[in-house]
Amino acid sequence: MANGNRYFPAPRLILAALVAGVLAGAVAVYVSESGSGNNTASGSASAQAATGGSKDDVACAAKSDRAKKVAAAATGQVAALLPADPPQSLKSLAFNGPDGKPMTIADHAGKTVLLNLWATWCAPCRAEMPALDALQKEKGSDAFEVIAVNVDAGDDVKPKKFLADIGIGALGYYRDSTLALFNDVKTRGLALGLPVTMLIDGEGCLVGHMNGPAEWSGPDAKRLVEAALAP
Repeated sequence: MANGNRYFPAPRLILAALVAGVLAGAVAVYVSESGSGNNTASGSASAQAATGGSKDDVACAAKSDRAKKVAAAATGQVAALLPADPPQSLKSLAFNGPDGKPMTIADHAGKTVLLNLWATWCAPCRAEMPALDALQKEKGSDAFEVIAVNVDAGDDVKPKKFLADIGIGALGYYRDSTLALFNDVKTRGLALGLPVTMLIDGEGCLVGHMNGPAEWSGPDAKRLVEAALAP
């Protein structure tokens, strides 16, 4: 418990941060879109109709039982993780890598990924960043990586300063300043706001997803990662 508290604030602070983050996210995200943000179910159906027949999606959909098994390990402080229903291919999700060059989830083939979208204006995103860093430091390997993608508009100055100020050292600096990544995830029916986190297997298939912050440095998160990596 002491270790978790060192990386993560008290629950009442998370609740307050979540409220602040939802309000901030509503302004920052929906102003940039055209008012279609409330239609999550419709967006998800459209995305499924557009991509459901792809070879990758068909292969991922066959992993439904696997997704449910892994998500069943999401208990305690990560219990908000939902199983992918059905699993879909996220290979095409695009962002910039630590070297500033464009890349996609497909470039991480063979590696299980915990993909987190965050912004400096999102209070709960800021609160969970040290925990994500701690998870990457302890569990990061050739088989697993936490990929935290910053989605602030503008240049890199503010997000890089924030990460430096709080001592983030294990996470790579991934970035998308266009909102295209968030909008892609939202259209798929996976994102209501920020933060949003997706567990993706080595073949680029969505295993589970979560809206809102979690205690990613705690034992519950580590058990979830171990379940995702188990054969």
